[in-house]
Amino acid sequence: MSSVLWLRNVRLETGIKKFEDGSIETVTECFDVKIQEGIVVEKHAHPYITIPSNEKILDAKGLLGLPTFKEMHNHLDKTYLSLDWKSCKPVRNLEQRLQYEAMELNELAPTTKQRASAMIDQLLSNGSTHIRTHVNIDPYIGLKNLEGVREALEQYSDKLTYEIVAFPQHGLLRDDMGTLMKEAMRSGAHIVGGLDPAGIDKNIEKSLYEVLNLATEFDAGIDIHLHDAGHVGFYTIDKFAEMVREAKWYHKTAMSHAFSLGDVPVEQTAELAETLREVGMSIMSTIPINRNIPPVELLDQKGVAVYLGCDGFYDSWSPFGNGDVLEKSNRYCDRFNRKDEKTLAHSLKWATGGITPLNEQGEVVWPLEGHEANIVLVEAACSAEAVARLPKRETVIFRGKVVAGSNH
Repeated sequence: MSSVLWLRNVRLETGIKKFEDGSIETVTECFDVKIQEGIVVEKHAHPYITIPSNEKILDAKGLLGLPTFKEMHNHLDKTYLSLDWKSCKPVRNLEQRLQYEAMELNELAPTTKQRASAMIDQLLSNGSTHIRTHVNIDPYIGLKNLEGVREALEQYSDKLTYEIVAFPQHGLLRDDMGTLMKEAMRSGAHIVGGLDPAGIDKNIEKSLYEVLNLATEFDAGIDIHLHDAGHVGFYTIDKFAEMVREAKWYHKTAMSHAFSLGDVPVEQTAELAETLREVGMSIMSTIPINRNIPPVELLDQKGVAVYLGCDGFYDSWSPFGNGDVLEKSNRYCDRFNRKDEKTLAHSLKWATGGITPLNEQGEVVWPLEGHEANIVLVEAACSAEAVARLPKRETVIFRGKVVAGSNH
């Protein structure tokens, strides 16, 4: 018998009302949505009186339905969640922070699966049904973190989708790292990672070539942590985009953080954005409060895909963070004075991986028949209020199945 769920009395956005001053108001209506085998197959104005009595019904009670979120930059292996409280040790520089992390790797390795599971639960409860996690591959513990994270994610495979990035946290050009990275790609990692070709590897071109060589060998995507700032970081992105074009590795690459795009004159970034769009290179940001960040709006206007993530939280790097990707959109709006209905609603797309209920013209583009039924229910009038006020995620639905929240 096919799996059917009716999501009854769910509030969905249906359009916008425009005013003479240029402002808008979001219009919503309540619907009964039929979900079959995880797919939206029907949508009717509520109340729809012909729901068969033998089919399962979930009453949304007028809550707003939004697309679930995508956590696109995370470190499941690093967190202290599920362990006793521990604050961060003070350090003088990045090198010392890396040393401290290395010192505790063996101590933490036996609990990787337990800690990763605790973090997955928190991300899921906040509405994320996709996780891209970077996992340390290093000479200290080899693939132990990868093994624990992979086991944890496999247990949640009916509740979310995921990608694992093999991340050379302590440098890619060290002895034996090439061998370890290849082992990681054969052992469950999906994406080749990299880290600061200038600041950590001390050789921009060689580091980038090694990442690209690994990716082409395993037919994999690439996601590089780039903290290198200013013109050095900008050159790194520019050079990598050139290499991606030469290798024809289109739409498979990403730069995480990419602070340098916010350090240089905006005209330079605007010019480079044309190339990033051409080669399909995405930008992953965590919207930090203490750094220049890539000009998200400019990149979006130029057609560059921008995604948000929570990064690591409650670990040796930071005691802060709560695993709420929607909060990242909220922080972006707060930091850059995006207060009106249109800009708040538009900013939802960076938490959802590009999906909004309405397009720029106010036309309904989600959920439509044929879409996967990945829906989070919140008490809000519209997506603009959800971004601004961060309501509790009451129920999280993945492929037609309740996976978190009060109905779980």
